[in-house]
Amino acid sequence: MTFSIAARCQASGQLGVAVSSSSIAVGARCPWLLPGTGAASSQNVTLPSLGQQALAQLAQGASAEQALRRALADDDFSDWRQLIVINAAGETAAFSGEKTLGTHRTSQRENCVAAGNMLASPGAIDAMTEAFTCATGALADRLLAAMQAAMDAGGEAGPVHSAALKIVGNHAWPIVDLRIDWTDACPIQALQTLWCDYAPQMQDYLTRADDPRRAPSYGVPGDE
Repeated sequence: MTFSIAARCQASGQLGVAVSSSSIAVGARCPWLLPGTGAASSQNVTLPSLGQQALAQLAQGASAEQALRRALADDDFSDWRQLIVINAAGETAAFSGEKTLGTHRTSQRENCVAAGNMLASPGAIDAMTEAFTCATGALADRLLAAMQAAMDAGGEAGPVHSAALKIVGNHAWPIVDLRIDWTDACPIQALQTLWCDYAPQMQDYLTRADDPRRAPSYGVPGDE
């Protein structure tokens, strides 16, 4: 019901997760990120706390594989879970339990890791990491290219309805946190449109947070 990719940008050090699902509001449950530490996606029969636990382990100095294994060790139902983890150095780990739904797969490459379940084709997940590796530009653009590659390679067995894109950088909060919680059209294309609208404004929002004296106008009545 879900496919996702977690990745690191070598140039900026940013970490990000992109995810899509046939279920509603996938962005509320699956992507977890901690600036300067790592990113994770917990999916399938989702236990959101697995992502939080993996990040806590990374923050304590665990490797990506150690963080993943320690998080799963506390879950009596790990056979039903999928979990991917990447740390701030780009080291990755992936797990897909024996009872993961439908056709499922994980894929790991340098600075990226992906997983999916209920897939129309297992090749969709390899397509994600390959597309990310070959893509250029901002981390968000590369993550969205990976998501589109998964869809082009077959995607899920059924239609997807929600998608999310979350990225952390040098701030204590996500610098990108965009979600399509439900659509009967393609949520990945909708997310791409949302990113294209947000990208030109992203730095303005960071400037407003860092130094309101230099904050550009919002361009709304009362703030001309």
